[in-house]
Amino acid sequence: MITPIIMAGGSGTRLWPISRKCFPKQFTMLFDDQSLFQATVQRFKSKIFDRPMIMTNRELRFIVSEQLEFAGIEPTQIVVEPSGKNTAPPVLVSALMNELTPSQLLLVVPSDHIIGDTDAFHRAVENAMPAAGIGQIVTFGVQPTRPETGYGYIELPPNALEHSGQFIDVLSFVEKPNLQAAKLMQQTADYFWNTGIFLFRVDTIIEAFSALDPGMVKSCRAAIAGAKRSGEYLNIDDEYWSQCSDISIDYAIMEKVDNLSVVPFKSSWSDLGSWKSVMQESDKSQDGNVLHGGATAIGCTDTQLRAEDDKIQLVGLGLEGVTAIATSDAVLVAKTDDSERVKEVIETLKLNNIKQAEEFNRSHRPWGYFEQLSRGDRYQVKRIVVKPKASLSLQSHSFRAEHWVVVEGAAVVTINDRQKRLTENQSVYVPLGAVHRLENTEDTPLCLIEVQSGSYLGEDDITRYKDKYSRVVHAA
Repeated sequence: MITPIIMAGGSGTRLWPISRKCFPKQFTMLFDDQSLFQATVQRFKSKIFDRPMIMTNRELRFIVSEQLEFAGIEPTQIVVEPSGKNTAPPVLVSALMNELTPSQLLLVVPSDHIIGDTDAFHRAVENAMPAAGIGQIVTFGVQPTRPETGYGYIELPPNALEHSGQFIDVLSFVEKPNLQAAKLMQQTADYFWNTGIFLFRVDTIIEAFSALDPGMVKSCRAAIAGAKRSGEYLNIDDEYWSQCSDISIDYAIMEKVDNLSVVPFKSSWSDLGSWKSVMQESDKSQDGNVLHGGATAIGCTDTQLRAEDDKIQLVGLGLEGVTAIATSDAVLVAKTDDSERVKEVIETLKLNNIKQAEEFNRSHRPWGYFEQLSRGDRYQVKRIVVKPKASLSLQSHSFRAEHWVVVEGAAVVTINDRQKRLTENQSVYVPLGAVHRLENTEDTPLCLIEVQSGSYLGEDDITRYKDKYSRVVHAA
C-alpha cells in the first residue's frame, strides 16, 4: 500500500483576503461544504492507500485535527513543524520516519489543489507504481489546456508521448514562463504542467537527499530524535529543525537527480494559485460571471464577485474582467488578469503593520473560536464560542480583567477556588490576576460575550496552569 504524505502547512496568501496565514486556503470552503484539505484526504479512501501522514505547523495543527474529525479520517501521524521550511525538509522527515520500511511507497501531495477526476488520479498513481518500485522518482504531469503563466512546466524528450510506455523520463523543469513562452509550450506535446505530486520509495528519496544535501539529512534525523509527543501531535525538535534549509523539493532534489520520470495525468487539475484560477474552475453564468454568497452582478461580464460574510451584499455594476472579494474585515478589487499579484498586497499591508495581512477577526482555537466585536485603548469586546465538551485552559492574566455574559448554552466557570454554573443571560466578573477557567460540559455549543478591560489586551497575556490541548503550561 502507498502512504500519502499530505502537505498542509502552507500559508496560502495568494487567495487573500479569504485565505490568510492564520487560516490558509487549504482549510477554506471554496466550492462546496468541504475544504480543499478535506477533499484531499478523502481522495485517498481507496484500497491502494494506507492512512495518510499529515505535515503541518504549530499554528494550524488544531485546524487539521478538527477538519480530519469532520471528514472521518484517522491519520497515521500528524507531524508538527516548528516553523515553515518550504517542502524539502518535511518531505525528508516523512521519509526518515518510515526508514524501517525502505521499500514503502510514499505519495507526496499538496493539500490545496483541486483534481477533477479522482478515478483518473488513482489510475495515474497505479501506472506510476512499477517505476517507483524500481527506484524512479515519479512526478505527475497534466497536459496544458491553455497558455498558463502561473504554473511550472515539465519538459519531455521530443516526441516522447508517441513511443513511451506508462512513464517518461523528464528532460528538465521550466519555471513559470511569460505568456509568449506559455503559448509555445501549449502548441507542442513536449511540455506538461508540473503538479508538484511525487511518488517514490522511502530509500530512493533518502539516498537522493544523502547525495545532494547530507547536512539536511543529519539535521532532520536529529530533529526527529528530539521530537516530543503532545497528544496526537509529534512536535519536531525546534533547534535542529532550524538548521534545515528553507527550500522546495523541486530545487533541492527534483531538478538535480537523473532518476526522475513523469506519468501523464488525464484530468482537470489546478493548484488554485490565484483568483483567476478559482474563476476558471467555477461554474459561470451566460455572461461569464461567477457569483458567491451575497453577490449581485448588474450589467457585468467575465466578473467574479464573492461575499464571504452573510451580512455583506456585494454588488457589481457594469464591470468587465474584474474580481471583487469581500470578507467581514477586508475587500480586494482587481482586474482578474492581475490577481496573481496579490502577494504585493500582502507585502504592502505588512509593511504598514495592518493586521488583515495575516489575521482574521475570527481566531480559531482547539476549543472553538473567538471574534473581535469592538476595541478601544483600554477595552475589547469579543464573541466566544466553545465547542461541546471543550474547555479553555486554567489561566490568569497580568494586565486585564474580564466580564463574561452567557448568551447561548451553559458554562461552568472556575475563579480561584470557586466554581459556578452560568446559563443564558447570567454573567460573571473575572478580576485581574485571578486563576480561572471556562468550560462547556454540555452537548451543544456555548456562546458568550467577553468584555476585557486593562492596560494591555494582547493574546500573549496568558499564563496557563492546566491545558487539555497540551499547550505550554507554567507551574502554579
